[in-house]
Amino acid sequence: MAAELEVQHEPLILDLVEWVARKPRPYAEVMEAWRTSCPRLPVWEDAVDRGLVERRAGENALVQVTAAGLDYLKNNGRAAKLTG
Repeated sequence: MAAELEVQHEPLILDLVEWVARKPRPYAEVMEAWRTSCPRLPVWEDAVDRGLVERRAGENALVQVTAAGLDYLKNNGRAAKLTG
């Protein structure tokens, strides 16, 4: 069942990683847009747990895509959209 839930929100994880890959985003902005209290849609949590995005510590905490996140986008046909 966990795999089924993962597949259901995989497009949302791709959207989140792609959005962050375009430019680092303030943590507060990411949380406003992507945090959910729904246990069936842990998009932010899954992206972080998989190492696709990371939060940089500091006063102005930023969320940025990781190398693994860029590979994930490339492997799912989304890398081309980053240059446009």
